[in-house]
Amino acid sequence: MRLRPFATCDLPGMSRVCLLTGDAGADATPVYRDPDLLGHVYATPYPVADPGLTWVVTDGSGAVVGYVVGTADSQGFARWQEQHWWPALRERLPRPEDVDHATRDHELLRVVHDGATYDPAVTDRYPAHLHIDLLPAAQGRGLGRALITTLRDALRERGVPGLHLGVSGGNTGAIAFYERVGFTVVERHPWGLTLGTDLRGS
Repeated sequence: MRLRPFATCDLPGMSRVCLLTGDAGADATPVYRDPDLLGHVYATPYPVADPGLTWVVTDGSGAVVGYVVGTADSQGFARWQEQHWWPALRERLPRPEDVDHATRDHELLRVVHDGATYDPAVTDRYPAHLHIDLLPAAQGRGLGRALITTLRDALRERGVPGLHLGVSGGNTGAIAFYERVGFTVVERHPWGLTLGTDLRGS
C-alpha cells in the first residue's frame, strides 16, 4: 500500500471510504440513504479548500483505501464552507422537515443547512482539525500513524500551534489509537470526545 499526496481523482474514493467507515468505524451504508452525504460533510470539502493538507493511501490496484484530511484554521474553514461549499449543496439537498428514524440522513442535512461550527475554546489552542479513515484492510500496518505524522509535520511547517479532532465515544479502538499517537482529551460530550495535540514541541 502507498501513501501519497491527494489528487483530484481521489475524491470519489475518499467519499466511499468515508461511508464504509462512517458508523463509529464500521460500514455506514445501511445508515444513510444518500451514500455521498458523509463525504460531503467530513471528507471532500477539505482537499477542495486546501489540497496541501490531504493525503491518501492506495492499494495495489490504485484504489483509495484510506486518507487524512485537515485544515490549518477551523474557524476560517467554516467561513470558506459558508461561501464556497454549502450553497450548492443547499440548493440540491432540501432541509429535512421530519426526522427519519430509519436513517441518519437528517442529521447531516442539518449540518449542510446550518453550517459547521467549531468551539472557540478549543480552536484558540488547537486551531487545526482533521478527519482520518482507513478501511479494515489498511489497518494495523502503521498507515494511520504515518498519515497523522505527515499532516502534523505539514501543520508545523505552517506554524500551527495545535490540532484537534472529534471521535465517537463508541469507537474505543480509535480513541486508543489517538492516545497512542499523542492526543489527549480536551472536552467530553454526550456523543464522544474532542481530543487535541500540541504541535509546538518536537
